[in-house]
Amino acid sequence: MQIRNKWLARSCAAALVLALSVGTALAAQSLIPVGRAAGIKLHADGVMIASLDPVTTAVGQVSPAEAAGLQPGDVILTANGQSVDTNDALQEIIEGAEGQAITLHVRRDGEELDVSVTPVQDTSGHDRLGVMIRDGMAGIGTITYVDPETGAYGSLGHGICDGESGVLVPLAEGSLMEASVAGVQKGASGAPGALQGEFNLQEDMGTVEKNTDTGIFGVLTDDSYYDDLDTLPIADAQEGTCEIWSNVEGETVGHYTAEITKLYGEGGENDRSMVIHVTDPKLIEKTGGIVQGMSGSPVIQDGKLVGAVTHVLVNDPTRGYAVEIEKMLEAQAAA
Repeated sequence: MQIRNKWLARSCAAALVLALSVGTALAAQSLIPVGRAAGIKLHADGVMIASLDPVTTAVGQVSPAEAAGLQPGDVILTANGQSVDTNDALQEIIEGAEGQAITLHVRRDGEELDVSVTPVQDTSGHDRLGVMIRDGMAGIGTITYVDPETGAYGSLGHGICDGESGVLVPLAEGSLMEASVAGVQKGASGAPGALQGEFNLQEDMGTVEKNTDTGIFGVLTDDSYYDDLDTLPIADAQEGTCEIWSNVEGETVGHYTAEITKLYGEGGENDRSMVIHVTDPKLIEKTGGIVQGMSGSPVIQDGKLVGAVTHVLVNDPTRGYAVEIEKMLEAQAAA
């Protein structure tokens, strides 16, 4: 079965049967640039508070979560000592408390704390905390590279964050699905475009084991995405002509001309090392330039892998940002 879907999570600004950690096998200085679209599924570690959402009660708007000190981006790990990993599981505990205070064990900015919050009844008779919960995400992105020796891959070039709070989604587990690009919502000034994908839900083709500020990482269990592709050496980017390798139609990876117009060096953000200007008329005609779903598209310069596309400039879809490949490799190798 296949479904149509497009990326539901925003970037933080626009995956072998091996007993192997993701941080291994990255000593190689040559990798395979991939450029293929893939479906991405994430399941959060706990449930994340995306936003505070006041409850409409018989006496007006009430926000028990806000009164208790809960914040967007907080991750609820347990409620009354019971693990929660879905919105439904949390709501069942809330209803079972029958209006009594609930103790939530929460992770915030790397630290854990207990918060007591008393639910209130909404106008439909359900007990609520006054929060919008996120327990997982799914969408489409682009695989940047794979190590042919191990199947370890990197993708996106930026983290997957909650669209409401902007906080990096804490990862419990995730997987990749085979995908093809079924359509494109073309980008325009002030209106970023997006790839629309068809996903094969019959089986996963890889794992997602890390969600970081500079990409997602895991191991590909299906080598069909890269078994006929060649390795390229990695190198530092330079200002000048380059190519973006990207899958914007079907399963075909096109090579599109672009220009690296600015390098940020050490002063760049985690996922913004350089400015990219798309110059290829075919890509501009097809997509308008850079669109959502192209994140992770390899940037190739002088036959070397130098980075990955990460963001589009909202006011000019022919321009965007890329992260240098070394930053992705460092994030993948980190414990």
